[in-house]
Amino acid sequence: MAKRQFTIDTGKEQIPVEGHVHRNVAVKYLMKRRRSVLMTKNPEKVEKLFADLPTTIKIIGKQVTKEYKVNWQREGTEDTYAGSRFVFTMDEVGIPG
Repeated sequence: MAKRQFTIDTGKEQIPVEGHVHRNVAVKYLMKRRRSVLMTKNPEKVEKLFADLPTTIKIIGKQVTKEYKVNWQREGTEDTYAGSRFVFTMDEVGIPG
């Protein structure tokens, strides 16, 4: 399967990317953002980065646009993620039209 062109819309910026599927493009972007928070040592900068994490993300393809609601947690609370830092879950939001 060939990579396709997508645009990630976070509400603050639009980023052109390539990928296979809407959801995978979103996960890859969010994992990069998570990694930047995890690797930062300065506590003030961590707070600022955590506050700037997107809570909704729109992946715009040529024909289909999918929107996801992102729930960020400082510490994982589920069994599989217990103790993990800056865990997120994504839920697809239905876009009318």
